[in-house]
Amino acid sequence: MTTLFRNGHVLSPAAPVATALLVDDEGAVSWLGADADAPRAGEVVDLDGRLVTPAFVDAHAHVAATGVLMTELSLLGTRSAVEVLDRVAAFVRGLPREAVVTGQGYDESTWEERRVPSREELDSALGGRRGYLSRVCGHEGLASSALRAEVGEIAGLEGYSADGPLTLYAHRRARAVAAESMSVAQRAGWQRAALRRAAGLGVASIHECGMPSEGTSVGEADFSSLLKVSAEGGLPRVVGYWGELCAAEKARDLGAHACGGDLSADGSIGARTAALREDYADAATRGHAYLSAEDVENHILDCHRHGLQGGFHAIGDQAIANVVTGVAAAAQQLGVEAVRGMRHRVEHAELLDKQLIAGFVAFGLHASVQPAFDAAWGGTDKMYAARLGRQRALGANPFASLAGVGVPLAFGSDSPVTPTDPWGGIAAAVWHHNPAQRLSLKAAFAAATRGGWRAMGDDVAGVLAPGAPATFAVWDHRSAELPDPVSAPVCHRTVLSGRTIHVEE
Repeated sequence: MTTLFRNGHVLSPAAPVATALLVDDEGAVSWLGADADAPRAGEVVDLDGRLVTPAFVDAHAHVAATGVLMTELSLLGTRSAVEVLDRVAAFVRGLPREAVVTGQGYDESTWEERRVPSREELDSALGGRRGYLSRVCGHEGLASSALRAEVGEIAGLEGYSADGPLTLYAHRRARAVAAESMSVAQRAGWQRAALRRAAGLGVASIHECGMPSEGTSVGEADFSSLLKVSAEGGLPRVVGYWGELCAAEKARDLGAHACGGDLSADGSIGARTAALREDYADAATRGHAYLSAEDVENHILDCHRHGLQGGFHAIGDQAIANVVTGVAAAAQQLGVEAVRGMRHRVEHAELLDKQLIAGFVAFGLHASVQPAFDAAWGGTDKMYAARLGRQRALGANPFASLAGVGVPLAFGSDSPVTPTDPWGGIAAAVWHHNPAQRLSLKAAFAAATRGGWRAMGDDVAGVLAPGAPATFAVWDHRSAELPDPVSAPVCHRTVLSGRTIHVEE
């Protein structure tokens, strides 16, 4: 059945003054124009003067973990180690002793006393239960004694600390053991909750960045479950990115669109594990490179053998240099145009100079970036300045430098690291801490909508034009102009390929 949406304002380059659009029975836009010229339709929806835009794409997210934060132990907004412990103690009241507790979101860089809870304090708050608390970045965490005992030979893993936070491989292993205790039904419930919330924010598609869990099959089960939940309909479309080195055949078998996403070339700035060319400003370390340039080269070659897009998580300039060098080596064997045609991605891409940006241009790399990182930690007086020093902090997340030379941008949240908040991401890009790296509202909106589709190889979706998928959001904003992203409008309706997946009651 055809549906006419009329009496609104439609943001479309094909019809700049359109007030109506017609959706055909295949879920595509078949017509745009003035109400008076509208064709007949089987159903008519009155927009009541609202703005219709392309729907958002969250180009980097972790759906189950987002659902956990919504429904389980959230540590977002805690202001001290004591407050973290108080939240843990309140959460575990009434839980059986055998329960495994997972929490996430603490950020000690924002606390006056930048001390995280000790192992003994965590054990006490948990009442002796197994538990793991992930730092907001997802690259560091606190493990209770009971959980450490279950992990086994954790003391021999890189990143281990007897009393303090775990990083690197010790963190990955402990987190995986904690996650293994959660049932498939629990995790599917978290996934549905996160997807429903995203739909209510005008998000029609999410790029899930899945990965293996150290020593368990949780990662694969989670990934497959999410793709099935999304395929049920009535929720945003999930595009799967599987982050495992040289595993393109496995990724394809899992139903992934690509073998990349959170295939980590390094860690995070907050955990001091992002791989840098120079020392951190507040520690005598340069972080950790999980992948060498040779690893990157072999991964790209594997992706091409199986016809899949590749990609890497790379934050620090050394990690990004390893990625660019590895892609260049693969291009020598495959040909530059073959590499460019696959639109390989770099997730985060926070610290890069002109030479590294030139590598993105040369090999057609897409930058999947998170503007909310700059809003949360950028500038001269927040965590990036403490970790990197003022100069490197102001040079982080160079959106304007990337866009200015034609590097395609796709905006994501990395939720739950930062919230699913597309308008907030747009505002962060428009009001970057470094004025030289600010984007126009139009450019930022394009990166949050069409950019995500382009980054997965679709050049048709993400705009409202005849023949394009009818994937759009209807906003409680009665104007033909984009709203101020700082005061984000309420999403009245979200439509994916002609089907409504959210409507505000």
